[in-house]
Amino acid sequence: MRYFNLIKNLSNWWLYLATKFGIYNADPILFRTRRGILVEVPQRLLQTFKEIFMDECYMDGLELHVPDNSTIIDIGANAGFFTLFAASRFNDSRILAYEPVPSNFKQLAKNRGLNADCSIECFQKAVAGHSSTVEVMFDPDDSFTTSATIFQKPHKHNQVIQVPSIMLFDIFREHRIKRCDLLKMDCEGAEYDIIYGCPLECLSRIDQIAMEVHGGAESGQNIDSLEAYLIAQGFTTRRRPVGMLWAWKK
Repeated sequence: MRYFNLIKNLSNWWLYLATKFGIYNADPILFRTRRGILVEVPQRLLQTFKEIFMDECYMDGLELHVPDNSTIIDIGANAGFFTLFAASRFNDSRILAYEPVPSNFKQLAKNRGLNADCSIECFQKAVAGHSSTVEVMFDPDDSFTTSATIFQKPHKHNQVIQVPSIMLFDIFREHRIKRCDLLKMDCEGAEYDIIYGCPLECLSRIDQIAMEVHGGAESGQNIDSLEAYLIAQGFTTRRRPVGMLWAWKK
């Protein structure tokens, strides 16, 4: 199925195999989707690209059809691979992508620039439980990081930076979003403050959620509590042992 997805999603899918077997050594690699979306992938992030375009990890548990002309919010957009996947899969959709780490955001913005015709808006902000600033921790030796967090205590090897933060409610308000067809989240522990701190009226305007959940040390910071909270707000849920959680309103 993974290789079927690779061929289904990419017109130059063979570049992935050529890179995997050491025949093609370009860095970065420029993939093209079947709908003509360009995706620049540093070799360091090839595994992340694979998870989204081959494993379709965020799509795997979705229950509802996501239509074209959707509004999609990508929290923890990293280098923009899911943002571009969504732009290619859901034609003419409006996508708001949030990524706080400078190196990741630079690649996200570059990928956005390769696809000027797409309705993609990129923001170098952390989505959090409040709108002001937060400290983000990441490994400065990692040119691109998939594990930057506001969740842990600083490690001696981590770099800590202050970045602007925004609540989910304020995203809806500032961008006049009436309904969000799909909310994707991979924000390394911030998901608890984001969901628990979102006004219920705002949460009710989200049709479907796909998120990676990271266990925390405090009460309520676990997948069981988060799932129970979403169910209490009228969502139906599905989960995978790897920490993936989906929720939708029927």
